[in-house]
Amino acid sequence: MIDLHYWTTPNGHKVTMLLEETGLPYNIVPINLVQNEQFKPEFLEIAPNNKIPAIVDHDPIGGGAPISIFESGAILHYLADKAGQLLPMDIRGRTEVMQWLFWQVAGLGPMPGQLIFFLRNNEKFDFAINRYRAETARLFGVLNKRLEDREWLAGESYSIADIAAYGWSAPYNLFGLDVDDYPALERWLEAIASRPATARAYAIAKDMNPQAPQPVRRAEREAAIERENPRV
Repeated sequence: MIDLHYWTTPNGHKVTMLLEETGLPYNIVPINLVQNEQFKPEFLEIAPNNKIPAIVDHDPIGGGAPISIFESGAILHYLADKAGQLLPMDIRGRTEVMQWLFWQVAGLGPMPGQLIFFLRNNEKFDFAINRYRAETARLFGVLNKRLEDREWLAGESYSIADIAAYGWSAPYNLFGLDVDDYPALERWLEAIASRPATARAYAIAKDMNPQAPQPVRRAEREAAIERENPRV
């Protein structure tokens, strides 16, 4: 059994998406960030950076004592290896997935995360908002370009690279970006949102925290546009 220390954030969604895809047995341990539970001593023992997600695998690869892992990218890598899914075994395929995983954790995560921080701040820091929105838009452009001639982000199959990037791409409406500017990215978002495992993962988030943002689907977006601009 895997204990997943989780809250309803893009980084948390990565792990529930993977676990739902693979069928690995897990148990959720809520870490309510609003109540600052990430600073509790028992959580810091497994996640010294006081960030979710973190896991404790009580049946680790190779056996032995339970293993704890923090940092979402490291968790995805470990769990994909444990399940034997979502990460190619050949060196070329594996490297392609890993470089896009590293790209996400280094950029498409920190940049929109900073943007959301400044957008929600009572004091409006226009320079910071413009800086981080521009960088988020650039990263979305990188994704869109990458996906113009391929179904998935890395290789021929759905992988942890797609899972990692999805959580920070799906809430594009929060970033003030127009998805119409990224048609290949929107096609990819729809494909991932349509996966049953993705729906189950986000349902978990909604049950735990009804205020958690949900992915915006194309049909919902088109319906909203129709309501705002009804046909005569």
